[in-house]
Amino acid sequence: MSTFLAAPVVDWEALGKVVLYSLAAGIGVAVCVSLAILGATRFAEVRRSGGGGGEAFGYALLTLVGLAATFTAAVLAIVVMTRKG
Repeated sequence: MSTFLAAPVVDWEALGKVVLYSLAAGIGVAVCVSLAILGATRFAEVRRSGGGGGEAFGYALLTLVGLAATFTAAVLAIVVMTRKG
């Protein structure tokens, strides 16, 4: 009977959405940062081993895309947190 005590106070649907969106955002940002780190380390390895060309460019591009996505997520998070409404 105590489980129904919070029912009139808590909007369970909204709370569930917040949990799911937070989980998706957390995983998404972690993947973006991981791709940036992977691209940067592989780029450095390829350049150090004397390679270059397309492979190095691909890893550099992966790094830039990962960093851009991470930066975009951070800016979006700030905008959402500071938005009134």
